Amino acid sequence: MISPASLTPSEAAARLEDFTVIDVRAPGEYAAGHVPGALNIPLDRLPEAVPALKSASARGSLLVVCASGVRSTRACEILADADIQAATLSGGTSAWEGDGHGLDRPVGARATWPMERQVRLAAGSLVVAGLVAGRRLPAARWLSAGIGAGLVYSAVSNTCGMAAALAKLPYNRAPQSAAGLDATLDALQG
Repeated sequence: MISPASLTPSEAAARLEDFTVIDVRAPGEYAAGHVPGALNIPLDRLPEAVPALKSASARGSLLVVCASGVRSTRACEILADADIQAATLSGGTSAWEGDGHGLDRPVGARATWPMERQVRLAAGSLVVAGLVAGRRLPAARWLSAGIGAGLVYSAVSNTCGMAAALAKLPYNRAPQSAAGLDATLDALQG
């Protein structure tokens, strides 16, 4: 598969008005700060957004954004399979902000850790818990083995079941005042 086009934060900022910007992070991450004008479509909900994104791409270019560029690259691959061209922001919102560009932060939004950091904390904690519990109950070491196998599968498949599960936790959901996915899809239909 051909890698999606990748834009640096400076390149994207210079042409930001030319793009429909799609942020594929969890709603809580998005609410904590996003590229100005970005619409939130979490990666796990992207397949249901394909028709609206096809419509939006017919009117102009799409720029897909996440925290570091990993999820946005995966999103661009999913879109390419649906014959939708999209570019990704190299380094994601972390690079965008690090390059001196501002993020939109809704009033009252709380900061959440990026999903990659949440996964590292959860996976590491479960591995340590399995090893510690394994001192008394040897079968508990299978928890550590299972998490390790899950991380290997995640790397090979470029998907992450743990991230999908963590995205459903209350602190990763959008605030009640935020527009839902249906409203975003309606806006994309134009």
